[in-house]
Amino acid sequence: MATLVPFVLLSAFLFCVQATEDNAPSLDPSFCYGGLEVDYPELNINKCLVMPKNFREKLTTVWRAPQIFFPEAKKEKAYVLVMVDPDAPTHHEDKPAFYWRHWLVVDIQSQALKEGKIQGKTLTEYYPPGPPLKTGFHRYQFMLFEQHPDASLSLSQQEEPRAKWSLQGFITKFALGKPVAELQFLTQNYKD
Repeated sequence: MATLVPFVLLSAFLFCVQATEDNAPSLDPSFCYGGLEVDYPELNINKCLVMPKNFREKLTTVWRAPQIFFPEAKKEKAYVLVMVDPDAPTHHEDKPAFYWRHWLVVDIQSQALKEGKIQGKTLTEYYPPGPPLKTGFHRYQFMLFEQHPDASLSLSQQEEPRAKWSLQGFITKFALGKPVAELQFLTQNYKD
């Protein structure tokens, strides 16, 4: 029993530490590669990051879709941009998480990406990050895929709802393979 008390106290301490905003879950640097840049009006994201608290409300309520830069875009290639939240509704619950689709654009031309523009066919309009209250930090992931020249990408009726989206099913269906670049940031509800 004497050895159990320190363990319980340590566990309670670690839970409290993890629950504070300054101690977000650790970032996975392996997810951020390829040189993708996501630019909001006051914030340039070019590496994995925990969203600073002073930007969280603007991210959710003020800022529109960011500019997307990919300097490594290959001439004559088209690209697919996906933005998802894999932690919806919350990664703290015991039920499995699903993808919530925030943005999906296909047929993006390489020159547009080099200039920070998204010129393509929007299959899902941009929806700003807005984790629900008391759900902790959510990961917002941007993935850029090379699109096959003959592919005509679309969403089926099963894929149209933003919630519970099968990202892997979409990747498989259109043979997108591994993303050429990925980037993510973590944020929580700005009122938390």
